[in-house]
Amino acid sequence: MPLTLPLDQIQLSELDKKTGKTQQIPALHPSRKEDCYFVLYKPPPQDGTPALVEEFLERANFIAGDLDWLLALPHDKFWCQVIFDETLQKCLDSFLHYTPRQYDELENPNPAVAEVQKHLHRSVFMTFLRMSTHKESKEHFITPEAFGEIIYDGFLFDIPKIFDLCVIFGKGNAALLKKMIGNIFNQQPNYFNDLNETMPTILQVCSSICEKCGLRLENHSNWPQKIGAQTKVSPMDMPLQALKDILLYLCDTCTTLFAFLDVFPEASGTIQKHDFIHRLASFYEVIIPELENTIKKRRFDETSLQSDLWRRLSHSRKKMIEIFHLIINHTCLQPILENGSENILTFIEDFLQIFTVLLHQKRFLTDYDEQFPVADDISLLQQAFPALDETRTSYIIKAVDSAWEASGRNKPTLATGNTHISHAAVISQLAAANGEIEQDCKQLEYENDDYCAGATAAKITGVELESLISQVKDILPHLGEGFILACLEEYNYDAEKVINNILEDKILPSLHKLDTSLQRQVKEDQESILSTRLNVFDHDEFDVYSRNSVDMSKIWKGKKKGEGGRMLLDDKSHIAQQKERYNAYSIVVEEVPVENGVQFYGDDYDDEYDDTYDVNQVGANDVDSDDELTSRRPFTIPLILRQKEEEEEEDDEAEEEAPKEEGPKRDLFVQDPALLRERAEARRATFCARKGFKRDNAAVLGNTKSQGQSKETLTERRKKEANKSLRANHNRRSLADRKRNKGMIPS
Repeated sequence: MPLTLPLDQIQLSELDKKTGKTQQIPALHPSRKEDCYFVLYKPPPQDGTPALVEEFLERANFIAGDLDWLLALPHDKFWCQVIFDETLQKCLDSFLHYTPRQYDELENPNPAVAEVQKHLHRSVFMTFLRMSTHKESKEHFITPEAFGEIIYDGFLFDIPKIFDLCVIFGKGNAALLKKMIGNIFNQQPNYFNDLNETMPTILQVCSSICEKCGLRLENHSNWPQKIGAQTKVSPMDMPLQALKDILLYLCDTCTTLFAFLDVFPEASGTIQKHDFIHRLASFYEVIIPELENTIKKRRFDETSLQSDLWRRLSHSRKKMIEIFHLIINHTCLQPILENGSENILTFIEDFLQIFTVLLHQKRFLTDYDEQFPVADDISLLQQAFPALDETRTSYIIKAVDSAWEASGRNKPTLATGNTHISHAAVISQLAAANGEIEQDCKQLEYENDDYCAGATAAKITGVELESLISQVKDILPHLGEGFILACLEEYNYDAEKVINNILEDKILPSLHKLDTSLQRQVKEDQESILSTRLNVFDHDEFDVYSRNSVDMSKIWKGKKKGEGGRMLLDDKSHIAQQKERYNAYSIVVEEVPVENGVQFYGDDYDDEYDDTYDVNQVGANDVDSDDELTSRRPFTIPLILRQKEEEEEEDDEAEEEAPKEEGPKRDLFVQDPALLRERAEARRATFCARKGFKRDNAAVLGNTKSQGQSKETLTERRKKEANKSLRANHNRRSLADRKRNKGMIPS
């Protein structure tokens, strides 16, 4: 076998068993496949029944042994088996479909089951890893073009399989999985098209969950809802199994999509083409509060089921926020840091536009800001681009703060979002370096989810809180109500868990520091609404809320006693008040001293005398200049008016120069009719020439009737009749002739 050629170009010589002749066949041929039947995978039993456990162990050992045999095959045999063995593909698909996810828990995990499951987990991952590698060594490789066709046309990988691979093997194998998925997408770009076609299905999942819960998303459909449509079913009223299925479906979808984007963030651009993050935020705003309220208020037969559903909902909520951040980070923030000043304005505008559109999503905005502070991202943009629009950024930050105020929660002072990312990145790198599959991270994941759930859970108050405190105090009467309240807050108001942990002395270290006899603090009465109100009439003489006594003499209904219309008209006190007011400004005076001791309002005042300039010497002290009246700019006529005026002057001059025509002499007798006809014809010719009309040729007119017409007249009339359509009637003559020729008009 030539070792320098790629596997897809190698030809082998084999002996045909039927004819006995040697023939050339390609190295990748169905005849070279080994006869091996791979059994289907089934998940481990939940109840731990010995018979079911034994059956699972036997089946899993068969699959693990067959996969180990497959991995031991040489390069050419391995690919022949992978391409042409359908049972192998069905076995691998069944494992991806039924194997428990990391957020699933086994009720009674058996050590033997866990061991064989771990072995099987590794064998399946190594099989897919080898299937995604087109070059194992310098001697064993496949050309990239042929490799892309083999995995795509043979359905060795597709988008659902890639999603399952990311969610099953993502933890602990992130480095290998990133190379694996990246190689698949790089060698076969058609997978990007498949991902683009898959996104409407993922969006339909969100719509289906909302429809099951009787909710409706924004811009869900352009069609109005039908009148005869089924009535809405609230999550409080639906069957328990249906609610459980919705939460499991939601948790699985969010976890799978996050695992895929975490492994292959390059797919963010394809996903965002469908405006995914806006729809995700809208879905979060609608469904999360509804399901949280349902789990809190609905009665469950088993407390463990309620806690499990709450944990899955918290896990889904956290993953949706992280999906949003991954897409924002890869499509907006990361290009800004990598490209520098190149096209930086485009990415900044995309970031600001995304958050401007999401400002009305109050719940989503607060939860996102809690994990990944928006102010940190904006600060990063300001460092990369100092000329950032401060108006828009301050508007976004204030909107986030108002969302926190509207939710009634306290905004954390420390930014934990970036710290969380770096910490998670360090953990994943260490785990990848060690090559371990972190099966034990499930418990830590759920502890974080419970913490996030407690941060968003509504605080229990009132009668319900008093009932929980009395429930604990009835069993442990020596404890103080303050200590019991602190324990309830730490354990998410679960009275049974508080009692159990106190009796077994397993309370948290933070509670050990508290005094067990601590009493509850009495809350001070809140200020009344009247003391905090604001009004323009506060603290005036009639404000009964700020003073105890009011002058009742100034308050009456209707007319005031003792006053009449004449008394009101005779009261001139307001005139005196005005005089006193203007006297303060020395504007109104009664007497003005003038020369010769004459009073200004004396008896000898002459009403006809013009006293305008007697007192006020207007302009008397101004310095006059000689050229004051002549220094003004002479008046000039505007250009447009000047041209028109010149034309009028020219017309007037022309009229003056033209000799006056003498009118026709008046004749008292009847004028010659021929002369009158000649003048009328001249006027008609002048009118037609001025209007641009063409007059008929004289030959067309001809002689008067009954005198005969010349040959020239007949010819001109025939031409006029034929060309009549050029001026009017729109081919009426030719159309009439056409009808007559076809017999439509009797001749």
